[in-house]
Amino acid sequence: MGPLAPYLISEEFGLVIALAIGVGFGFVLEQAGFSSTKKLVGLFYGYDFTVLRVFFTAGITAMAGVLLLGHYGLLDTQVIYINPAFIKSALVGGAIMGAGFIIGGFCPGTSVCALAIGKLDALAFAAGIFLGVFAFIETFPHLENLYMANNLGQMKLSEYLGMSDILFGTILAVVAVAAFTGTWFIENRVNKRKPELTPSTRKQYAFAVAALFLVLAIVAFLPGKKDFIQMRISQAERQKTCVFKEISADRLANDIVNNFYELNIIDVRTPEEYNEWHLPLAINIPFDRLLDRQNIPIFNQKIRTNIFYADSDTLVRMACLKAKFAGNSDNMILSESADEFRKLFFESEEPAPGSHKDLFNLYNFRIQAARHMTEMEQTLKQRMAPVKREVVTVRGGC
Repeated sequence: MGPLAPYLISEEFGLVIALAIGVGFGFVLEQAGFSSTKKLVGLFYGYDFTVLRVFFTAGITAMAGVLLLGHYGLLDTQVIYINPAFIKSALVGGAIMGAGFIIGGFCPGTSVCALAIGKLDALAFAAGIFLGVFAFIETFPHLENLYMANNLGQMKLSEYLGMSDILFGTILAVVAVAAFTGTWFIENRVNKRKPELTPSTRKQYAFAVAALFLVLAIVAFLPGKKDFIQMRISQAERQKTCVFKEISADRLANDIVNNFYELNIIDVRTPEEYNEWHLPLAINIPFDRLLDRQNIPIFNQKIRTNIFYADSDTLVRMACLKAKFAGNSDNMILSESADEFRKLFFESEEPAPGSHKDLFNLYNFRIQAARHMTEMEQTLKQRMAPVKREVVTVRGGC
């Protein structure tokens, strides 16, 4: 069980919440009849497919919810923990667990549920679990090669099959409906019942199936949060009518020297371009990563003004719009490109003798500003590093 909400809920309070969830989950299992070996093994003998229906329903409901919430930016699917796939050990372990399920009538979770209400056969099964764990620990050096074989890493089935998440989700939903229908006929045949449904039950099933495919259709065909933002950015009319607040290179240099703590200087170029050269105290958030979960808090700080810059006028304007539509309107763009800023301050040429006094004053200002910015950059190296925020993934599961 991992942290429920990293940075928001402490690990200690997370354990309290986990305890409450565990008690609730056990209560639901018991009420669903999962403390009965007869109901549990009915899956293998064909007379009761409640286990398949319950866990398949939970799986496709969670899948639809994750897809929908991720589509509208309410859930960051990139931080969801995926168990590494070890094919050989999974097949062998699944066979052992399946055999134990058939022989003992419980899986690990349901055995604890049955034990909680005082069933002695569950006590024997739970004791067998601990003996099995101890035996595995003692023999692990001999089993390690099998255990670690065929590691595919944290891979989703959709990635392995080379298809999108929504396509795989739709196929899984179709398989679920087919499995529910097929097992219903099998169950009725084994129990010698006439396969019919009451009108109210038929309506409930139809509503559940329709709701599932409606959610999948929304994710597949309607634009999500990032799509909305991208469409608004790409509209030429909006780019023409939107007023961009610009800041000149000289004013920005003066603000860096005197008021750097009020600024977020954001380089939206690629990391390679940033590493080659960047403005003093600038942080790197590439344009295509601007809306990543770990980056949004950087440019959504209310006490700072964001200054975006790049080598392309179009790119920097689109970045400014992206930040605005993501929730922060206090944004400005640098009038000059990164290359022009570098030439003005770090490759500045002294005016010719006899030039106007203002040109010498501007030259002296730029030389001094460049020196001050270089000194500040050395002092505040940590601030100028590319944005890196550790992403905590939630671990857990059966």
